[in-house]
Amino acid sequence: MLNAVDKGLLETVADLYKIPSGAFSLRKNGSGLFINSSENVTVKAKEGQPGIDVIVKPGTKNESIHIPVIISQSGIKDMVYNTIEIGEGADVVLVAGCGIHNSGSEASQHDGVHNIIIKKGARLRYIEKHYGEGNGSGGKILNPQTVVEIHEGGIGEFEMVQIGGVDSTHRVTEAKLGKRAKLVIKERLMTHGEQEAFSDIKIELNGEEALADVISRSVAKHTSSQVFRAQVIARSAGRGHVECDSIIMDSAKISSIPEIRAEHPEAELTHEAAIGKISGEQIIKLMSLGLSEEEAVKVVIEGFLR
Repeated sequence: MLNAVDKGLLETVADLYKIPSGAFSLRKNGSGLFINSSENVTVKAKEGQPGIDVIVKPGTKNESIHIPVIISQSGIKDMVYNTIEIGEGADVVLVAGCGIHNSGSEASQHDGVHNIIIKKGARLRYIEKHYGEGNGSGGKILNPQTVVEIHEGGIGEFEMVQIGGVDSTHRVTEAKLGKRAKLVIKERLMTHGEQEAFSDIKIELNGEEALADVISRSVAKHTSSQVFRAQVIARSAGRGHVECDSIIMDSAKISSIPEIRAEHPEAELTHEAAIGKISGEQIIKLMSLGLSEEEAVKVVIEGFLR
């Protein structure tokens, strides 16, 4: 059922070389292809609409869950609704992401709404990679919406990466944090050609001592465009920080719009943003070590996005 293209996409977005034996779901070209549960993690098809439910038992430790999506046909338009519940005291890793291979003339698109609930004292490391490839004229479009609820003492660590090749994306992330809840979002993005990327993040610190940290790194090349908006609202004595740094090249365009809002006298919120070009001194130094200018630029970008 998986051809060479499928396997390549799966490896790129989920670091998988074969179908794993644990909790797993693979969606291909708009349909569920594989689904499997483990002793502590239930993965099942959602009733009444496309998507899956992932339920992690309380206290589950050291378990990885993979839920990738791949599209290898031109003209596919896919939409899913996923619900992910991490039980109290659990500590797990969830690897999501979507890869599109489009060699045709029609656009291929995957949109997803992911509702994630992290229960009291639980910890989730969430990794989502987006990638596009193929030499067709059809677009590769990805629009994820992630809605997160973190209960008392819960921790969410979110790594959101757009590796390359995606023509258009609009990522929406919304989160509500309870007492002593913590959310860290690390976003890495690179656009080139005429690609467009929008990222909208809204975090509400509703419980005392809630903590949010948003870090965005992006590179825009050629005539691509990026818009980054991040809003942190503190309705309690919580702490939040937004940091967005971008490298702009060629004729690209970047907008960075961090916003912080305090609605409690003991809230502590900070933000910083920077957009600039690659330093000539960095390039010269690397070229003095034997690299070509192109190689030096690549090294700087890779280090910046790491």
